[in-house]
Parts: sequence; structure tokens; C-alpha cells
Amino acid sequence: MQSLWMLFASFLFSIMGVCVKLASNHYSTAEIVMYRGMVGVGFMFSFIRLRRGIFRTAFPLQHLWRGAVGVASLWLWFYAIGKLPLAPAMTLNYMSPVWLALILFAGGWLRGRTRFEWGLAVAVTASFIGVTMLLRPSFQADQLQPSIIALMSGMLSALAYLQVRRLGQLGEPEYRVVFYFSIMGLVAGVLGSLFNPMFSGVPTVWHAHTPQGVALLLGVGVSATVAQIAMTRAYRLGKTLVVANLQYTGIVFSSLWGILFWRDALGWLSWAGIGIILISGSAATFYNTRNVKRSPLETPVDAIANEV
Repeated sequence: MQSLWMLFASFLFSIMGVCVKLASNHYSTAEIVMYRGMVGVGFMFSFIRLRRGIFRTAFPLQHLWRGAVGVASLWLWFYAIGKLPLAPAMTLNYMSPVWLALILFAGGWLRGRTRFEWGLAVAVTASFIGVTMLLRPSFQADQLQPSIIALMSGMLSALAYLQVRRLGQLGEPEYRVVFYFSIMGLVAGVLGSLFNPMFSGVPTVWHAHTPQGVALLLGVGVSATVAQIAMTRAYRLGKTLVVANLQYTGIVFSSLWGILFWRDALGWLSWAGIGIILISGSAATFYNTRNVKRSPLETPVDAIANEV
């Protein structure tokens, strides 16, 4: 039953996606990342104080690398959500378990520790077939760039997953990982807004707040942070393989939100592509769970990395 916390987390992450897509009409991607970090920092600071946790860390460089990769993934994902229908954007980002399994396999194979896995090869190939089926029916010229960006977001999320796992092996508690990640998001959002003119030639604009805008930004920050906590609980108390597979329900939730709010029309080929990605992602997760050996002292904090 503890694994069902993942259903709650996936539902909240899908709400975050809805809020990000709606907020992109009022704010830039940099601003959304900044405010998401601001809400996350405030939430986690209060949480740590109430739990009498410790803010000081012995692994600042590891947190810096995790934050840099994670924020880059988050930034690209938020951008893609604003440009693509919600379901395809979520699906392309949720390919991170496939990328992760591929990275782990490649690393082990190059070191001579892993034999060639036909099952993994089939899962990865099927995933790319699913992506092609998902994008082709509704493909438009202006969707090529955000589609590639969503794929890159999933790849970076896989790298962040590895770094969070490393921090867990070092004994770093989950709350510090989430707290410092939120700080990195806040800093990156501020810097992105300030230095945007250097790259785009467009002056920095801090958009005025409206009640709707504030509600959406709070929705992004609170839903993402609470979802992380629920996901972490699911991974800590539930069965890893079950939890990892339940994570993909976020794609289903997002598809329903897309139909409800934006009347997204996905043809049978798109739905078939989503189904193939779901199945191949589950197969890749099974491969990863079977082949990654955890040390007795390792804390299973993998969930935080999928913050996308």
C-alpha cells in the first residue's frame, strides 16, 4: 500500500505541469523556475526547522553538480511544456528511466562488468519508435525544437538521478538534497532573467503579478514540493519496481488534463506511441532495478531526481 504514494505524487506532478503551462502565458520560463525555487526554499526551510534538521552539508560540490544538471533539466522541461501539448511534453520527459538504464548499461559494458542485454536494447529501440509514433501524427514545423528540448530534459534528468543516488550513498538526507536543489533553481531563475538580454537581445522584463498568476506560481511550487515528499516516501517504504512503474501514471493524468483544459486531440497512433513508451519505460526500470546493486547503507532517494 505504501507504493500508492506514487500515485499521489504523479497526480501532483501532473497538476504542476498544468500550472506551468498556464503560467507560461503570464511569465517567462526563467521567472517560473525562479518562483518555483522560491516557494520550494520557503517550504523546505520551514520543514527542516520543524524537523530540527541540519542545513550544513559536507558535499557542496556534489550538490552543486546535482543542482546544475537538475535545474537545466527543469528549465528545458518547463519551456517544452509551454510550447507542446501537455501529454507529449510529459511523455518525452518521462523517458528518463530509459536513458538511465542505457547510461548504466553503457558504463558497465565499457568496464567489462555488463554483458550485452538484448532486452534493454529492445526496450530502448521501442521507446524511440514510440516517440516517433507520438510526434508524427501531430507534428508541426514549430514543434520540432521543443520536442528535441523535451527529449534533452529527460536525458539530463537521468544524469541528475545518478547524482542524487550518489548523494544517497554518501549518506546525505533527502531534505537537504531537495533544499539545495530549490536554492539552485531560485538562483538560476534570477540569473536567467537578468542575463537573458545578452542572449536574446530582449530587455529583462519582470512581469506584473495578478491574482491568477500568483495562484499559478504557488501551484507550481507547492505541488512540485509536496509531490517530491510523497515520491520519496513511496520509494522509501514501497517496492521499488512497483513505485517506478506507478510513476508513469503521470502521463495518463497529463493526457486527461490536456483533453480537459486544451481539448488536445491525440489520434490512435499517438496513444499507441504513449503505450509503447510506458511499456518500454517499465522494462528499462526493471532492468535498472535488477542490475543496480545497493550497498547496505544506501538510502533510496532516487525519487527526488525525477523532479524533472
